[in-house]
Parts: sequence; structure tokens; C-alpha cells
Amino acid sequence: MAPVNLREENQNQQQSLSRFFNVLCPYSAQLLWNYKLNLTTDPKFESVATEVCRSTIAEIKECNEEERGRGYLVSCLVDHRGNISEYQCNQYITKITSIIFSDYRLICGFMDKCKEDINSLRCGSINVGQKDVHSQGEVIACLERALVRQAEQQERVHPIKDECQKAILRVAELSSDDFHLDRHLFFACRDDRERFCQNVQAGEGKVYKCLFNHKFEEAMSEKCRDALTTRQKLISQDYRVSYSLAKACKLDLRKQRCSLDSSLPRAREARLSYLLLCLEAAVHRGRPVSGECQGEMLDFRRMLMEDFSLSPEIVLHCRTEIEAQCSGLHRKGRTLHCLMRLGRGDRSSAVDSVCQSALQTLIQSADPGADYRIDRALNEACESVIQTACKHIRSGDPMILSCLMEHLYTEKMVGDCEHRLLELQYFISRDWKLDPILYRKCQGDAARLCHTLGWNETSELMPPGAVFSCLYRHAYRTEEQGRRLSRDCKVEVQRILHQRALDVKLDPELQKRCMTDLGKWCSDKTDTGQELECLQEHLEDLVSSCREVVGNLTELESEVRYINKKLQSKKNYLSIKLIHYSALKG
Repeated sequence: MAPVNLREENQNQQQSLSRFFNVLCPYSAQLLWNYKLNLTTDPKFESVATEVCRSTIAEIKECNEEERGRGYLVSCLVDHRGNISEYQCNQYITKITSIIFSDYRLICGFMDKCKEDINSLRCGSINVGQKDVHSQGEVIACLERALVRQAEQQERVHPIKDECQKAILRVAELSSDDFHLDRHLFFACRDDRERFCQNVQAGEGKVYKCLFNHKFEEAMSEKCRDALTTRQKLISQDYRVSYSLAKACKLDLRKQRCSLDSSLPRAREARLSYLLLCLEAAVHRGRPVSGECQGEMLDFRRMLMEDFSLSPEIVLHCRTEIEAQCSGLHRKGRTLHCLMRLGRGDRSSAVDSVCQSALQTLIQSADPGADYRIDRALNEACESVIQTACKHIRSGDPMILSCLMEHLYTEKMVGDCEHRLLELQYFISRDWKLDPILYRKCQGDAARLCHTLGWNETSELMPPGAVFSCLYRHAYRTEEQGRRLSRDCKVEVQRILHQRALDVKLDPELQKRCMTDLGKWCSDKTDTGQELECLQEHLEDLVSSCREVVGNLTELESEVRYINKKLQSKKNYLSIKLIHYSALKG
């Protein structure tokens, strides 16, 4: 009798078992799916929900009015599970939720709304039992990626129907509290969750938030990073896809009337950028916004600055510039700063006007002028300068940026910090509202003298870039000329003028009108303030529009020097008097 080869026999047994499960599993998956489907549509199942959730159903009008016997009642309770206070009802619906989200076909109404799009986009099987339970999460992931791509493309090959778009975002919203419910992300990030967020308890969006914070870590897997980016892009389209943001800011959105603009379509109103602009406007006007909401806003503003791809307008309108000059710099805000560097360059390397506008809009949404820490690239580049030159200022204070500007060409400044600072200040200088100190001190003067609107509103008669010009025209008027600036606002205008004298690109009007003359007369003047001095020296040679703005600046500069000289003389006089008084007293 031939000896038994145990290794070979073991392999044969494993192959037999594998063939057995290959035959059995589709059948088992089919039975399991049918069981789950019956659970969500069976009248007996619904009757249990009616019994344990009696008072909840009575409180929630939408659920009370749902037609019975078709599974809509249970689906409605799942939709409103965040508002369920009854303990038994909450436990019951939580269990049902985990069943429903294991397979998109069980989500009430989703099949009807998205069946055509699933087929046209080739997102997978919609036939019962053709795919295993876990892979059904890939269908929703495919639809989510298609929805994200659609926002980033000019021409839409397979436009997703509006009702399916709403269904995709609604499913993402319903899975926002527990990352287990986003099946694709859960399986893509299982190892990363253990690596980075092992001690973070699931629920209330905490695991999502933890993973977002670690997205650009070297140890983060690419499949998890991609899944997280897709979810962040969905949040950009509808802020309610973030459980923590929607919960923290719910009351503030209502108080600040951010959800009551009937002239806007619902999709626009739900955009993350709209929420941020509306609430930032309230903060800048001194209106109360809860600390919890502001904390969430800070996280998402930092997120927008860190990853340019979360802004569909940047992806759409700056694609050429990114591919040609900024590729391979995706992480930690490097791509965005590369685009900003191109934006402040000369005409030969300047970005397209539509891309420039998209960058300006993103900077306003993220509002890094209010807290430099939002801009990670700037924060890291300028850390050593802040610790030496600006250590007397509280971390996160908007005066930090002003302090960095004061040390721009001093020995305390370092090269990387200088570049990142000028890249950001170029865009801040083009909208007076983005300097929070200037806005706080001058908003009353701007409304009175320049007829400006609210923080997140613009006027064709007085665009953001023209407001500062208006303010400095009123800065040194005499009483006879009337309508002068308040003292506090005038101090801030002087501060901005001083900063802009360091680099002509920080003065939008000067750069616009004098670009040709700068190239003609001052191309070799690159040191601090040399460009403006050069233009002043060639005043008679400049074209009329450039001559006018340089003349105005020279006049204002002289007045500032005269005022400062008078203040210094007065200060010296008081010092002498104090010394004389002390000597007499001693």
C-alpha cells in the first residue's frame, strides 16, 4: 500500500471545501438577503416597530403619515433615528439600521431612484443574489465617485438624475454617525482604523473625524485615503454628510438664518462653502456662534486648505495649471500654495482668470486670515519665525499674520516662510474682508463711505478689491472735505499701506495699472520697497493710469510720514518732560 501524502491530502480537502462554499455561498447570500428584505417589508415586522415606537411615531409627523405595509414606516424611523428618545425604539431601530445598510437594495426607495444610473454608470449588479452582501457597498461607492466626478467636469457624459443624486447624499448622511454603515469605507479602512483610531469609540462621526486627521500620514493606506477623500468631497457638496458638523452647527444655522434663503436651490444651500461663509459672516460681525460649531468650522476650513481636491471649482478650473506645474505636491496644502504662487506671478506664468477666481473663493471660504493655523503649509514654514518674532501674540490670533508681515525682510524671517506668507497675502490683499482686523475696525466706515454689503455679499458697484481704495481715499481728508474715517479704521489703513509698500503685488490696483511700467523701468529692482521707489523716480515716464495711482500713494505716504513725525516729536517732548519732572522730584 502506497504511503499517504498528508500535505497533498490536506490540499485536496481544502480545494473540496472551497468548491463546496463557492456553490453554497451564493445560495446562502440569496437566502440571507431575502430574509433581510422580508424583515424590512413584512407587515409583522412593521407592526413591531409600531408597537415599540408608538410615541415616537406620534411625535414625528412624516413617519406618522407614511403608508403602512410597504416598508416606508421603518425607513422613515431610520431616517429620523437621531431624534428618537424612547430607549426600546432606539435600540430596535439601531439594529434595523445595521441590517439595512449592509445592502443598498434594502434601502427604501433607493433602487427606484438609482436603478437607471447604476446601469448607465456600470456600477455593478442590481440583480438579487448576483453579488455577495459585502460587495453591495461597492455599488454605492461607485455612485458616490461618479457624483464627485460630475461636479469636477465641464461636460457630463452620464449625468446622474437629480433624484438619484439626492438619494446618494441622503444615504451618505444616514451613515455619517457610524463608519460601520459606510460599507466601502469600513472595509477599505479597517486596518487604518486599528492603526490610528483604535481607542476611538464608533458613533457620532468620531471614527471618520479621527481618520480624516490622519489622512496624509505616511502609514495611511491609499485605498483608505481614497475612500476618505470621496467622503470629504461629498461633505463639500452637502455639509449634512458630516454628522459632527451638522449636529454642532444645527442651532447656529437656524439663529443666523443660513437655511432660509428661498432664492437659492437646496443643493446650493447645503454646500459646505455656503455654510462656512454664512457662519463666518456672523462671527466677523460679532454675532454669537457656539464654540462647538466654531471648532467644527475650524476643522473643515483647515481641511479645505490642506487638500485642494475637496474644492470641485479648483479641480475643474485649475486642472491645466495643476497638471503642468503643480503635480506631485498634493499633500499638506502644497498644491494650493503652488497655484497661489502662480497666481501672484507675472503675466507669463499667471493662472487663468477663472482659476484665479476659484482660488479667491476658496480663500474666502477657508478664511485663513482669521487663524493662520488653518494654512498648514504656512504654519509649518513659519513656525520658527512665530516662536521668535511673534511669541508675545496668542497662538491663532489674527495679529500673527500682521506680525509676520512686519518681519518680512528682516533677519528673523526665513525663506520658506517669506514665500508662503506672500502667496497667501496676495489673495488676502484682494479682498479687504479677509483681513479680520481691518474688517472689524472698518466695517462701519466701509458701509457709511463705500456702501459695502455684508461679509459674504458682494456688490458690482463696489467689488471687494475696490473697498480698500475707497477707505484710503477717505483716510486723510480734512474736516472741510468731510466724511473722514474713524480713528481706529485709519490706524488699520496705515498698517495695510505700510505692508503693501513692501511688495507692489500686495497692492492690487498698483499691480494692475503698473504691470507694463514695472517691466519697462523696474525689472531689476527686487529688494524691499525698491519697485515702488523705482516707480516714484520714473513718475513722469509712467502711463497716465499708473502715474495716477503712484502719485496718490506717494501723497498718502508723505502724509503718513508727517503724522508719524508729529507723533514721534510729541512722544520725545513728553519723555523729556517726564525726565525733567523726575529729576526735580528726586
